[in-house]
Amino acid sequence: MIEGLAEILTFPFMQRAMIAGLLVALMAGLLGVFIVQRGLSFLGHGLAHAAFGGAALGLLIGVSQPLWVALVFTLAAALGIAFVHERTRLSGDTAVGIFTAVSVALGVLFIGLRRDYGVDVWSLLFGSILGIGAQELIIIASVTILTLLVLVPLWSRLAYATFDNELAQTDGVRVRLLEYVLFALAAVAIVASVSVIGVVLIAAYVVIPAATARLLSRSLFRMTALSIAIGLFSTVVGLFGSFLLDVPSGSTIILTQAALFLLAAVLAPR
Repeated sequence: MIEGLAEILTFPFMQRAMIAGLLVALMAGLLGVFIVQRGLSFLGHGLAHAAFGGAALGLLIGVSQPLWVALVFTLAAALGIAFVHERTRLSGDTAVGIFTAVSVALGVLFIGLRRDYGVDVWSLLFGSILGIGAQELIIIASVTILTLLVLVPLWSRLAYATFDNELAQTDGVRVRLLEYVLFALAAVAIVASVSVIGVVLIAAYVVIPAATARLLSRSLFRMTALSIAIGLFSTVVGLFGSFLLDVPSGSTIILTQAALFLLAAVLAPR
């Protein structure tokens, strides 16, 4: 069996898919902890739908890589959500819901104006991890490095602000700036990951491993480590399983994560 799994990794497309999936799992595991702990799980859905709107605009205007347009579009949406959340009495989920609706409406409008949509939109919605090319892999690797370079030095301050926002602000932590940075990083990571897992499923990649780790952890550090480990493990199992069963890779990875969540929900101490 081990020889058979090793043979699968001799295929170049499988090597690229595995590397891309593990990089996305690393990013999602880090960011998902703060998103889940802050009660902003809906943010992943909102930014994924913003990426859909931006990529649809890129397809409409005919750029060679629509994800660059999606990056600008999603960054603007993320900063807009953070601004509305900060400056109004609306909850974070309400702000996300507004931007989600607008982004989806714009995406549908742009696709309708293009009229000859097909395979591009399908891969955008559902991803194509086995079709990852060298250029997309470089983009994902670059975004992963950027996320680590920004998030790791800020981890302790983000943790402080996550658990006690007011006390952290009193202690001189720049809470508002940290929130903008977190939202911007989430936007960049989600756009880079869309080609791997798709708009429909990427939010689950961010939320489920972190939520599972939350059930099993008593500290944020342990939650972070477990979230990353669950993301990496489910990616490997999902990719091998999808290849052997000849089923879609993205959904297999997410279902593996869901199975681990259900197991943790049943076995985790109260």
